[in-house]
Amino acid sequence: MHPLRPLPRRQESPLAQMRTIWDNYPMIYSASTWVIPVLLAITLHEAAHGFVAHHFGDDTAWQLGRVSLNPLRHIDPFGTLFLPALLLLTHAPFLFGYAKPVPVNFGQLRNPRRDMIWVAAAGPVMNLALATAAALLLHTVDFLPVGIDHWVLRSLVNAININVILAVFNLIPLPPLDGGRVAVGILPNVLAAPLARLAPYGMWIVIGAFFLVPIFAAQAGIDVNLFNQVITRPAAAIIGSILRLTGTG
Repeated sequence: MHPLRPLPRRQESPLAQMRTIWDNYPMIYSASTWVIPVLLAITLHEAAHGFVAHHFGDDTAWQLGRVSLNPLRHIDPFGTLFLPALLLLTHAPFLFGYAKPVPVNFGQLRNPRRDMIWVAAAGPVMNLALATAAALLLHTVDFLPVGIDHWVLRSLVNAININVILAVFNLIPLPPLDGGRVAVGILPNVLAAPLARLAPYGMWIVIGAFFLVPIFAAQAGIDVNLFNQVITRPAAAIIGSILRLTGTG
């Protein structure tokens, strides 16, 4: 008579293992739905700048290997990794990040004043295209296996949000942001020249307006939320338009 042997333990499927991890570690689940959208948003944003610059005669980014879909070529340790992780861990009301700016020598462009507009606009246009593609992919969620469908849904929604917010932020008409470059290319010299001289201080102005001004205003009992007025509301309007356009709204 053979001794009784325990039945072999049934091996969980990869999907079941993934569900277990998500159930036990909700922070990992939440982070996992942001990683791909953020990397794609910032990588393709910067690659678009380099590709359009190359098209109009400047091969600086091309020679440095920055016209690439490889995220490692565009990652900025602080803006791509630390800042988004910090915002996620602190449950910030928004998620934001950035990559290493693609080097562009505007002097090498065939028509610097005109072509600068196209190079600058390429990044935000790419982000809006990615948001639209993510919205279209929402139609496929109902055909996915139960369990993975919710993860894909969250990832696509996050892709729409981060791409539109990134596009709106970069369209602020203040150098060195893309909107500032576009404004410098469009405005007459009497306005474009002083605006261009703000480029070294532009990001500090934006940071001060979005984060420091509300803090000091709150000390005076005044509710000032410039981020909501300048970024969140326009982004919500654009997202609504994209969802209606793609039939997912």
